[in-house]
Amino acid sequence: MTDLPDHPLRYALVNELHARPFPALTVPATVAFLAIKEPGDAANRDRARDRDHLLALLDRYGSTHPQPGATHFSGPLGRAELKWESHTEFVTFSTLSPGVSARAFDPAEAQAFPKDWLAAAPGKRVAAVLIRVEPMPATEDEMFTCLDAWFVPESLAVARVVDGAAVIAGDFRIDASGQMRFAVFVREGTGERRVGRIVQRLCEIETYRAMSMLGLIRARTLAARLNAIDPGLSGLVAGLDSTDQAAEQALHELLRIAAELESLATAHAFRFGATGAYEAIVNQRVAVLREERIRGRQTFGEFMMRRYDPAIRTVKSAEARLNSMADRAARAAELLRTRVDVERSAQNQTLLESMDRRADLALRLQHTVEGLSVVAISYYAVSLATYLTLPLAEHMHWPKSVLTAVLVPLVVGAVWLMIRRIRKRMH
Repeated sequence: MTDLPDHPLRYALVNELHARPFPALTVPATVAFLAIKEPGDAANRDRARDRDHLLALLDRYGSTHPQPGATHFSGPLGRAELKWESHTEFVTFSTLSPGVSARAFDPAEAQAFPKDWLAAAPGKRVAAVLIRVEPMPATEDEMFTCLDAWFVPESLAVARVVDGAAVIAGDFRIDASGQMRFAVFVREGTGERRVGRIVQRLCEIETYRAMSMLGLIRARTLAARLNAIDPGLSGLVAGLDSTDQAAEQALHELLRIAAELESLATAHAFRFGATGAYEAIVNQRVAVLREERIRGRQTFGEFMMRRYDPAIRTVKSAEARLNSMADRAARAAELLRTRVDVERSAQNQTLLESMDRRADLALRLQHTVEGLSVVAISYYAVSLATYLTLPLAEHMHWPKSVLTAVLVPLVVGAVWLMIRRIRKRMH
């Protein structure tokens, strides 16, 4: 076994299993999270700009740099711990700081990300989260007093998670400083890694929720365009069995609609595919929290089902409608193309029949011309033959009329045989 060479990607694939480890978090702590995405074509962005942006932040604090080509990095950032990750469409920054501020969710807690550094980011903020992690209060009443003061009660989601290791809460609203806020109350004795996993999953839930809902805006724009296309497509499909409609003109219009639908499908394929992938991650992250209800309050899963799931269903509905219309246009175009082929076959059959009739008329005309040719040639031939044989006829005392009468059938017969032989050679 030791002599068997490794696949060149073996170690890289194994290391991928251990990439992006969960942070270890000591209670109490404050977590500031930021996700940055370029507005357009983020999957093909210049990732060197992301790295340069990270290095600019690290240089402010005199921190070490990640390895070239790294897609994740963890290291000190002043008194905080920085965690950076590069994803397909976005990059994330997390700072984990010990302790909490006296004022809950103080905007100063996010000052590890300087304003001028944020302004120079190669993209836009798609998620910003502040998480306050503190020990579990002595009583639930004390905990809910804090939650009622920190969050909007109408949209507050609260749940006991991970077999009662912690209570998480949030209202999924953006505060005046642009942050979305979550609170985590940790039971005594809970390990640092478990606390880190809970916090990481909260950050991922918000990030992938935001990323997946980008498809909602695209779906609404697409729905408006599909509403404009649908009547024309339906009218063309309804007119397939009508003989009044010009088939070729309808086919050109149908192909134009089909081409536009294919173009829309291509333009939206990546976003809709990404939305489905991000939705699966959101649902998986909520599921692994293993939520338990507290005092009849809605859980994170119930909040998502009531607010988030309808948005995703709208995206899926727009995608399904686009695919359905594209398939309908393709089927209609195929049927209409068949109709055009049948009509062209009928036209070709009529043309062939017309050509047959013309050929028959031409043959009859040819026969007529041949008959006239026999008469004309015979007339001149009889005249020549009469002049040639007239001396002999006078010697035999034949009148010219008798000589002509004898020569006519002979000459006509000879001319007819000659023309017939020429026709046979031509065929």
